[in-house]
Amino acid sequence: MGKKAILFDLDDTLLWDDRSVSEAFAATCQAAADKTGVNQQDLEESVRREARALYESYDTFAFTKMIGINPFEGLWANFLEGEQEEFRKLQQLAPAYRREAWTRGLKVLGIDDEQLGAELAEQFPAERRARPLVYEETFRVLDKLKGQYKLLLLTNGSPDLQREKLAGVPELEPYFDHIIISGNFGQGKPATPIFRHALESLGIEPEDGIMVGDKLTTDILGANTIGMTSVWINRHAMKRNDDIIPTHEIKHLEELLPLLT
Repeated sequence: MGKKAILFDLDDTLLWDDRSVSEAFAATCQAAADKTGVNQQDLEESVRREARALYESYDTFAFTKMIGINPFEGLWANFLEGEQEEFRKLQQLAPAYRREAWTRGLKVLGIDDEQLGAELAEQFPAERRARPLVYEETFRVLDKLKGQYKLLLLTNGSPDLQREKLAGVPELEPYFDHIIISGNFGQGKPATPIFRHALESLGIEPEDGIMVGDKLTTDILGANTIGMTSVWINRHAMKRNDDIIPTHEIKHLEELLPLLT
């Protein structure tokens, strides 16, 4: 390809965030099942549903959507950083949001117990923080790329939460020449300005870079819009329509390497 730089998404591209969240839910819901006899899977589904509805009801929702912060990150984020006023609102909302999501999830299943809801709201963040999981191929790929290309991490999210994820895997950050977090920049992928900022940080033109990510609507759309080669990592064999077409599609991160030669 003759590329000079590779931009990577973080969550579910390098870090296995989806598994971290799923395991945290499983452990927390199992604790509730042990106390109440509730079905673990039913509770997870209920809490996820209630959390999403509650999250979307706040006047901060448009901002979180623009920055790229999902409802389940809200269940363990503290929102301590970020200059925008919305981050201060999220900081104030977060404790009640966590309690309410778990309490409502229990109530849907016939368990009206605010104390247990509050306990689970504290357990889930601890369980998630205990699981900084990385795909087994992540470091093999980065080892082969480091020194051959400029590497930039372009991630959506709250600044403190994304930094905390990186701190959980301290070996990851040194691979990157630049790390750009949407909550610091003020806009998230797929917005063109954050991609232009990434290219300016690297000192390259769009045709000199390649974006690797797992989300069509953010990583791939943003790269396509700015005229950069896009690589969609589709580990779960998801079906796509023709609205957003990646330059390349791979199933495993190591499949990126032959594309670069």
